Amino acid sequence: MRYLWWLVRRQPWRVLRGSLLGTAWMVGLSVRPYLIARAVDDGLRDRDTRALVLWVAAIVVAGVALSYLGIMRHRTMTFIREDAKARSAEVLLRHLSRVGAALPRRSAAGEVATIGGSDIEWTAQVLTLTGPGVGAIVAYGVIAAVLWSISPLLALCVLVGVPAVALVVGPLLRRLERVESVYRGQQGALTARSGDIVAGLRVLAGVGGRDLFARRYASRSQDLRAEGYRVGAVVSWIDAATVAIPGLFLAVVVWLTARMAVTGDVTIGELVAVYGYVATLIVPVWFLLEGGHQLIRGRIAAGRIAGLLRLTPDDVGGPGRRWPAVVPGTRDPYAVAAPTGPADLRDPASGLTVRAGRLTAVAADDPADAVALADRLGRYVVSDATWGGVPLTAVALDEVRARILVADHDSYLFAGTLRDVLSPGTDDDVRAALRTASADDIVDALPAGLDTPLDAQARTLSGGQRQRVRLARALLAEPEVLILVDPTSAVDAHTEARIAERLHAARAGRTTLVFATSPLLLGRADEVAHLSAGRITATGTHDGLLEYVPGYRHLVARGSDDPLVERRDDAEEAHR
Repeated sequence: MRYLWWLVRRQPWRVLRGSLLGTAWMVGLSVRPYLIARAVDDGLRDRDTRALVLWVAAIVVAGVALSYLGIMRHRTMTFIREDAKARSAEVLLRHLSRVGAALPRRSAAGEVATIGGSDIEWTAQVLTLTGPGVGAIVAYGVIAAVLWSISPLLALCVLVGVPAVALVVGPLLRRLERVESVYRGQQGALTARSGDIVAGLRVLAGVGGRDLFARRYASRSQDLRAEGYRVGAVVSWIDAATVAIPGLFLAVVVWLTARMAVTGDVTIGELVAVYGYVATLIVPVWFLLEGGHQLIRGRIAAGRIAGLLRLTPDDVGGPGRRWPAVVPGTRDPYAVAAPTGPADLRDPASGLTVRAGRLTAVAADDPADAVALADRLGRYVVSDATWGGVPLTAVALDEVRARILVADHDSYLFAGTLRDVLSPGTDDDVRAALRTASADDIVDALPAGLDTPLDAQARTLSGGQRQRVRLARALLAEPEVLILVDPTSAVDAHTEARIAERLHAARAGRTTLVFATSPLLLGRADEVAHLSAGRITATGTHDGLLEYVPGYRHLVARGSDDPLVERRDDAEEAHR
């Protein structure tokens, strides 16, 4: 409810305008029955043609005015709902981007997709209560007051009847809240499962698990359908009550008024007016009942949105560890100034020092140790790493992210044209990065070149092509410090050799750290470090480590009996 109230407070003047227009339109509906009553009593009964014409003209004017009010009310409420949807989407996207790498571990992709779609829609629909909802309450009071002037008995029927409708429908609304909550949870879980199946379809087909997961999905779908039937049953009863009870209420009031007209307690015109008032009352009653339905769905949806907004990123230490962090675009007042220029990165836990302006390579016995070291140097975990002698965790996180980039070999590729996937940079920049990543042949093979649309994760490309696109994207970012984790694990030796040579030239003078065990990459590095059991055990050139460090030689030899011979053969083959 606090989130819904926040959406209202973000656009107060528009909500106020919607409330005024909704009230004017709703109350205006009761004007025409009064005008019709006057036309009957003053024109028809008294045979006064002039009075009849005047009252008929007033009815026409009132109809035109109500039409205009209805258009403006609907227009304003549409703006309110669309603003709420856009604002919810903006808040969610900004927050989830700040949660970052922790998001896949905290929430399933299908759940996020469901919340970002239908839940945002249902939350926005609740804001209809700020317009016609307010107007319905005011119109209910106005019509009751008008009926009191005609007959206190009729007014009493209205005052008692409408709350009675709410008492009848209330238990149904509470039951709807329970079943709707269960349904929305199951729907999110099923969406997540379908996303997982689609993402791993190729693997499932390879291991023969496609039919098994298909059967499980079908079973969960049946459970969701059964729960949907329960929701539909409650909704159908609410919809039936929304129409039937006000209709029954209208019949009772009209019957009482007709009896009073027979006895002469009310005039024929007042009989017509009462019918019009009560028929008009069905509109605000319907809005109130529908608003209650929307409020229940909106509360459930807003609760799910709030659940995502409560997710917190991983603790990366330093001034940005408090949540929420500083306002985006402003500097954290508790942060320490980062190095003003290129500076060494040092990780005390492993003993690695990444020299500024050089291409450093790390060959790790255990890939998990390499990933952990990259996380520490990129400040994705709390560590004692330093940057130019300054604790990395003491620097503003936004500055770390802007200047130090950790590029995984399987990082996400968004849907869009290849140009959009890479960068908004110039064509020359894009083509230079593609050439460095030895990915220019990918562009040549695509039907529309850089303007060829790709789906999410670029599944139409091969694994090696996707890896080269990711490398080109990282190069286009031009970070001060670039950390690459296995950037060529899915490409052939010839392509790998070209990438190694071009990467060294493209990143000349800038700090680059590459985690790899490929001799072709290691051979082009300015300095190579051997990471064993989480510690740097040796540093030097690739040739020197091959000759004097048996553990390093065994790691990069790729099973050859003579790693020195194989290294020369690889180099000669790559050169050819």
